[in-house]
Amino acid sequence: MSQSPQAEPILDATHVAFMTTGVSINVAARDAHNIPTLTRALGCRVSPDRRTVTLFVAVPDAARLLDNLRINGAIAAVFSQPSTHHTIQLKGADARVVERQPDDPVVFENFIVTLAADLAHYGWVESYVRAMLGHDDDNIVAVAFTPYAAFNQTPGPAAGAPLATLSKP
Repeated sequence: MSQSPQAEPILDATHVAFMTTGVSINVAARDAHNIPTLTRALGCRVSPDRRTVTLFVAVPDAARLLDNLRINGAIAAVFSQPSTHHTIQLKGADARVVERQPDDPVVFENFIVTLAADLAHYGWVESYVRAMLGHDDDNIVAVAFTPYAAFNQTPGPAAGAPLATLSKP
């Protein structure tokens, strides 16, 4: 089924709330030979209509990933809350680097604070999380994509079950 303007977005408000606070985010892409690349994202913004997901990655850490996205646009993103292992995965085929918004540094800060709060369950202090995830703001780029599939990846009997699936563009 192809997504039309009237169709419901693949993400609901609960998914968006989960994806934008206190989760670890990993982003994958592949090259022309299907060799994967992976990097950690530094936050997430979702459009008000819930149809576009924007992730933030740091250059040079994500240089190969960004090159691969420019080649084919194929992207997978995994959002996982460390304290519960609640996890969802999104797939897209139209990933592209986009201009950052003026309030994006607030997104980065909220990402670090909320993830650090979740990791505190394991004794990780915020200063450690900041050292692990901190990057010069000038080196952070925005990558936007339209999810065409979303999966529950929380360990257990429902792992791998689709949250929703739309036709791949």
